[in-house]
Parts: sequence; C-alpha cells; structure tokens
Amino acid sequence: MRAHEAGALHGDLGTRGPAWLRAPQDVNALVPQLWPRTVRRTPEGSLEVGGLDVTALAQEHGTPAYVLDEADLRARCRDFQQAFADADVYYAGKSFLCKAVVRVVEEEGLFLDVCSGGELAVALAAGFPAERIGFHGNNKSVSELQRALDAGVGRIVLDSFHEIARLTEMSEKSGKKPQVLIRVTVGVEAHTHEFIATAHEDQKFGFSLAGGAAFAAAAKVIDEGVLDLRGLHSHIGSQIFDTSGFEVAARRILELQAQIRDARGVELPELDLGGGFGIAYTTQDDPSTAGDLAKRINKIVESECDAASLRKPRLSIEPGRAIVGPAVFTLYEVGTIKDVDGIRTYVSVDGGMSDNIRTALYDASYSATVANRSSTAEPMLARVVGKHCESGDIVVKDEFLPADVQPGDLVAVPGTGAYCRSMASNYNHVPRPPVVAVRDGAARVIVRRETEDDLLALDVG
Repeated sequence: MRAHEAGALHGDLGTRGPAWLRAPQDVNALVPQLWPRTVRRTPEGSLEVGGLDVTALAQEHGTPAYVLDEADLRARCRDFQQAFADADVYYAGKSFLCKAVVRVVEEEGLFLDVCSGGELAVALAAGFPAERIGFHGNNKSVSELQRALDAGVGRIVLDSFHEIARLTEMSEKSGKKPQVLIRVTVGVEAHTHEFIATAHEDQKFGFSLAGGAAFAAAAKVIDEGVLDLRGLHSHIGSQIFDTSGFEVAARRILELQAQIRDARGVELPELDLGGGFGIAYTTQDDPSTAGDLAKRINKIVESECDAASLRKPRLSIEPGRAIVGPAVFTLYEVGTIKDVDGIRTYVSVDGGMSDNIRTALYDASYSATVANRSSTAEPMLARVVGKHCESGDIVVKDEFLPADVQPGDLVAVPGTGAYCRSMASNYNHVPRPPVVAVRDGAARVIVRRETEDDLLALDVG
C-alpha cells in the first residue's frame, strides 16, 4: 500500500482494488458464508431474510437499519452449545447486547459475559440468571463490583491487585464469597489488529505471566481465603482463525496452574480460554465451524493437561462475534454516486462511521450487494462511503457493484452484528439506527431508531 497524505485508507491502487478481490461472474450472486442463513435473492431480484423482502423492511423501518436474522442467531448459539457440550459457553455481550438478545442467549442455554455496569444492567433487566453471568473489565468501579455482589453474579474475572483488594474488602463486609477467575496475560501475539490483540505483554488487561504477577495474584487470593478462586482466564484477541495461539496460551496457563498446585496445594477446577473466533467478512476469510473449534481446543487442553499431570479443568469459552456477527446485515439507501476522475467510484449511503466505525478504526474489510433488485450490468469496482463530514468515513473499501447502481437503490452489508451497533455513535448528531429482528415472516424492532428528540433530550442547555 503506497503512502497517501489523506491516510492509509486512501493509499491503495484505485480502480484495481486489493489483490485478493476479483470481479464476480455474477454481480447478483451471494457468497453463503457471508450472509445469515435465511437470506436469499428472490426470483424478482431483491433480497429476502426470514421470509421478508428487504424492500418492505426498508419501507416500514427506514434506513439505515441493522437487520437480525433470529433463526440464524439461535442456530449459531446451538452450534456452540452442542459442539462444546462439556464446557460452559459464555456469549460475549460486548459484541452486541440488548434485552431481546439476552433472552435468546438464555433460551438457548448459554451463559453470558458482561464487561461493564451497563451491560450487567441490561442482562438483569432482561431477567438473565445472575449466577450464569461472568463479569469482566480492567477497571471495575466499586459500585459495579457492589452491584455484581448484590446480584449474585456467578463469577468475577479479576484484572488487577487493586481490584483484588477492593473485592476482598467488600466481600468481608458483606459476608459473601464470590467465585473469581484470575485473568492472565500469557504473552501470545495473536495474528490480528494490534488494538484487538489482548494477550501480549504491552497492554492493559490481566496479570503478566512472564513477570510473575499472575502467580502472585492467585497466591494472594488463595492465601487470604476470602474469595473463591475457581480458575484462570486467558483471552488472546479477536477475529482469530488460527488455533495455534490457543495452543500456546493453554500450555502457558496450564503450566501456571501446575505451579499453583505445587506451591499452594490447590488444583483449580476451571479454565477459560476466552473467545475471539473469526468470522467471514469477505471471500478471503475462512472461519472454522464451532465443531472444528471444539475438537481442536479440547485436544489442545487434554494434551497440555497430560503434559502437566493435571486433571482436565472445566473449560469455558466466550464467543461473541462468532455468534452474532454473521446473523446481522446493515441495510442502507444510496444517495449519490460520484466517479472521481477515473480513480474510483464513490457510492454514498445514508449511514456510515456512526453505525460502523470498524473500517476506520481497524481498517476492517466488508462486502456489499445491491439488495432491492438484480442487475445485468457489468461489475464496477466501487467504494461504499457514508454521509459524515470525514474523509475516512468508509463503510466498504472495495466491492464490485453493478455499474448501473443508482440513487434510491438499497445496499446490504453483511457481517455487521458484532461491534457495529455496540460501538455506534452520534457523530455529526446522527441518530443511531434501529435493530430489526426477523423470523418466520415477521419483523419486530428490538432496539428502536433514535430520533433528534432523543439527542436534544440529553442536551440540557
């Protein structure tokens, strides 16, 4: 990628696009791994999800809108639940959380992972059993810890010595003995973007394994005896396709578990290897199935336990993106089309970085298709951009759309279930889109569209 004064997102090869992107033989064709399971193109040419035409959805609910295929979401919950039948599957709520999704997670038998007081509030408001909740966070406040204690949260993942001291003092006063895990920074460099790689040493999460802090933290909790230490926790990053990182993480964390056993006579009964399993955003991504992940991860843990002469602990994993990411697409309406001096064609839609910041933040890649019709026009390499006053407001960096794309067309971008609505903003005072769940020919709004009145209500003047 050549340098560009406007930033890295602009410094590519213009009309040629990235090396991996190829013009499709059929610009209307859908790549199955990119889309929710009930999405298809109708004989009339428009997309259909859950038995409903997206044109009708746009007319009723407006654009932009996040469209959730509830059947797909439930199927992915079941896939992980069945594949990891002897483990605890925690849905990572930070990927996307609302009361309707919390209820789906509960109905499908999963546990729930939250990482803030707000996420915990949503879970409790939806009636999720507190004992099936795990609470993460590198800087949990006293009030957040107190809420977790009062609610009876099933386990709290400890992230610092200050937090150990706070929770110990609070537990002594309340007479409660919460179950806890120690988050361990295992020194694994996950093959992902630096901002979502979380197990290398130079970052804010967890206790360092190499520096001895992880052992010291576990020893402190065991020796004080106020908190119930259940096990160790590791999370190496997000959007990971290669399980070799999990192998290294498991080996190192189980070596620590053996060290704790030998030094303190305690063999911890649980092990959480986190989540971060990758999904397909474009045709270059090749994610593993839940079944394949389960086979490989269980084999890794069994092998490492044998090597360390440990009983196999109860395993936990934390998929979020892998469950909700592919279950959602975002529906936009095209407003303008601009061909810039033969360099590239910009297709501007009515959303942008306020509903999907990942392209600008992580240099993430997405796919797109015209959703309201099919076309016989030749494929045209385009860049789908948003409406915000920012040159980096890019939704899809490069995609082949039909050359006759025009204002008023609908464009659908798949794979937007994770970290799009949850990281959405009101940049330029743009209200955030709704989340519309579709199932068996019926649609319901599970998060309503914000209005300008909502924005003004917060502005107390």
